[in-house]
Amino acid sequence: MTIEDVMQIKSLSTLQEPDLNPALAAYINELILTNFERLVQLLYRIDVSEEKLKKLLRQNPESDAGVIIASLIIERQKQKIAFQANNTTDFQCDGCEEEML
Repeated sequence: MTIEDVMQIKSLSTLQEPDLNPALAAYINELILTNFERLVQLLYRIDVSEEKLKKLLRQNPESDAGVIIASLIIERQKQKIAFQANNTTDFQCDGCEEEML
């Protein structure tokens, strides 16, 4: 499971699968060791709070950083899905079809 895979998930139930976090954490740990710049870019794209991440890493120095980061990514994706579900409306516009022609 990669971060890119998680970014494509549109279902809250899929984000709650028990094997998602460990698989994502393993991928993140690989990025930490081999391509840290890519990890930072992905965290920025996902919009993970840098402040929250730093705070959690400081508070849990003995914990697996990949697990902490994976949890934050999954949490952020859940927030995005919930926001989209709550803000999806059918936009109706009189004359919009004519304007598009």
